[in-house]
Amino acid sequence: MVDMKSQITDYLRDLHLPTIRRLYEDHAEKAAQESLAYEMYLCELLERECEVRRHKKTERLLKESRLPLEKTLDSFDMKRLPRKLAQVVKSLLDGSFLERKENILSFGNPGSGKTHLLSAIGQELIRRMGKRVYFTQCSLLVQELLIAKKELKLARILKRFSKFDAIIIDDIGYVQQNREEMEVLFTLLAERYERGSIMLTSNLPFSKWEKIFKDPMVTAAAIDRLVHHCVVLELNVSSYRMEKAKKTKK
Repeated sequence: MVDMKSQITDYLRDLHLPTIRRLYEDHAEKAAQESLAYEMYLCELLERECEVRRHKKTERLLKESRLPLEKTLDSFDMKRLPRKLAQVVKSLLDGSFLERKENILSFGNPGSGKTHLLSAIGQELIRRMGKRVYFTQCSLLVQELLIAKKELKLARILKRFSKFDAIIIDDIGYVQQNREEMEVLFTLLAERYERGSIMLTSNLPFSKWEKIFKDPMVTAAAIDRLVHHCVVLELNVSSYRMEKAKKTKK
C-alpha cells in the first residue's frame, strides 16, 4: 500500500496536479466512509483542482493588471448613475465587447467615478472570465512608449500590449503632453484598432482633444479609431469625493 501511495503521488506530481496530490488520501477515506461511487470521488478531486487553479490564475491576472484593487464593483455606488447608464454598465460585464474589439470611453468631470467604474469593470472581466487587462495612467504610458521608441524597442512593447484583451488608459488629456509623446500614444491606438479593446477615461470632450494630440489631422484620426466600435459612458454626475466630503463635514 505504501508503494502504491508513493506511485500515485509520483504520477500526480508528473501530471502537475498538486491539489489532488494533497487531498486524495483524505477524500479517499471520506469516500470509503460514505460509500461514494468512484466517479463521485474522482469528480470531487477534479473540482477542487480546478477551483484552486482558477483562484491562482485570477490572482496572477489581477497582479499583472496593475488595477487599483480597492476600486471594485461592490464599492461603486451604481445608484448615482442614471438607470439607462447603469444598464449599459451591467451589459458590459459579460465581456462580449472584448470579442467585438469594442472600446469603452468614459467621460466626466473630476471625481465623477470614471476611473473607479472602468477599474471595477476590468476586475470583473478578470474574475468572471479570466481576461487579460492592463491598467495604466496615460502620463506613465506615454513615457514608457517614448522611452521604448528612443531605445528602438517600440515594436516589442506594442507586441507585449497586444496580448491584453483590454488596456485601460486613465486620465487621457489630464496632463498635457508634447507632440512627440502624443505621437507614440497615437501609435498604440492605431496598433490596437480592431485588434483589441481600449478603455479610457477623460475629463475632456472630443471637441477639446486637439489640446491632447496637438494636430487636427492626428486628433481626427485618433477619435475616428476610438469611436468606430465603442460604447460611450457619460458620467454627468456630481463629484463623489465632494459628496463624501460634505457628508463627513456634516
